[in-house]
Amino acid sequence: MACIPAYNEEKTIARVVLLAQRHVDKVVVCDDGSLDLTADIAQGLGATVIRHDRNLGYGAAMQSLFRKARELDADVMLTLDGDGQHDAREIPKLIEPISVDKADIVVGSRLLEGKNDIPPYRRLGIKFITKMSGRFENGRVSDAQSGFRAYSKKAIQGLRLHENGMGASAEIMLRAKEKGFRVAEVPVETRYQGLETSTHNWLMHGASVIMSIVRVVVEERPLVYLGIPGVMFLIIGMFFGLWLLQIYALQREIMTNMALASLAFILIGIFAVFTAITLYAIARSAEKRTEY
Repeated sequence: MACIPAYNEEKTIARVVLLAQRHVDKVVVCDDGSLDLTADIAQGLGATVIRHDRNLGYGAAMQSLFRKARELDADVMLTLDGDGQHDAREIPKLIEPISVDKADIVVGSRLLEGKNDIPPYRRLGIKFITKMSGRFENGRVSDAQSGFRAYSKKAIQGLRLHENGMGASAEIMLRAKEKGFRVAEVPVETRYQGLETSTHNWLMHGASVIMSIVRVVVEERPLVYLGIPGVMFLIIGMFFGLWLLQIYALQREIMTNMALASLAFILIGIFAVFTAITLYAIARSAEKRTEY
């Protein structure tokens, strides 16, 4: 099945749906609160339409599409954007590694071979976000933000997303590493000229993705990324505090600025350690619920 997240794509959704229908058994469109005729056009062409009453974000649309794929017990789920930037005729290329059991997730990369008119600022952003994602998912892909992907039944059943915004693509790659899914890439062509390929300011888009990566990583390993720094802050704050006490005992002098800095270090450390323990406890509780 082909799954298309869409928001105000009435100009392009018909072509995307029609081309996708040539290569899959079913097309599902998640209309993420569009204010135009996106949903009506898709439904009129025979696509199954999931409607959000209001715009919830790309990640929320992906969550709905994954739920629908699980509900339909799909063998393969392919995702592509509704703005026409992806060439639906390349769908078989993405499905092939899954059909021969060589991958659980296949990413259509805009940065491998292929003819892509990617704007320079967007290319730079893709590389930066991919490199940042690669620090946590072993750098297995060259394009961590591509929305043109295919998922096996194992990946469909195993991926549970929480990110509602544009960071969902990066979250998927991080979750894939966590689950041990096999990831492959194939080169794809992408068209940007003449298309409104994003409803978000590119700076806001990038910031959203980066914050999503940070949030997912911190939630996955809170004791490492919050607990250790928190303990370090506590040690530094206590060291300065003891030093100030020695100075006061000898000179009867209070260094106000240093005292405030010491207090700040201690408070930040306590907050970080408390947050790390809380997140760890929540994660463990969720794991136990999953086991049962």
